[in-house]
Amino acid sequence: MSTRYQNLQHTLLSSGTSIYKNDEIEAGSVSLKDSAEVVFTDFKNIRPFSISATVSLEEVNDKMIKCGVRLLFVADTDGSLQGLITYTDLYGEKPVRYIREQGGTRDEILAKDLMTPLTQLESLQQSDVVEARVGDIVETIKTAGRQHMLVNETLEDGSQVITGLISSTHIEKLLGMKIELSARANTFADLERALT
Repeated sequence: MSTRYQNLQHTLLSSGTSIYKNDEIEAGSVSLKDSAEVVFTDFKNIRPFSISATVSLEEVNDKMIKCGVRLLFVADTDGSLQGLITYTDLYGEKPVRYIREQGGTRDEILAKDLMTPLTQLESLQQSDVVEARVGDIVETIKTAGRQHMLVNETLEDGSQVITGLISSTHIEKLLGMKIELSARANTFADLERALT
């Protein structure tokens, strides 16, 4: 038996119709003293996007465009987090360095080759974020030198689950100001370049 759906009534818009404007997303609408929760992307409300570790960079880019994001989680088929990959990973120096070190072409590079692996991902405790102010988050991002900070919750069994994300770009838009990230060596190659 098939389910019947109804056709909803639709009307033409009238002259003078405007677009709903959420005041919270206006530049400068948030201050450093506000609760950090206003800059926290909560995965209970917004679905995070993920991709398989074995897809090509073209597929990663296509999914980022389709989803309107600049960061994708890399996950197993069972949903276990393997790492994350960002727009900067795709179009920064990582692909060039990978080809120089491993050989091959850009078309042969997979998400797993450029992602930041789980073992290198840092995260904030959600309980700390809930108690923090936007200024605390800005200071943390600046010190960490990261564009994105993951937020996690530790479950009763001791396992961790990523509950959200904080983006420096999003905070910059809300504050109406630029956040200067500190330079940070994230790999031995980065450290070597910084020292030479």
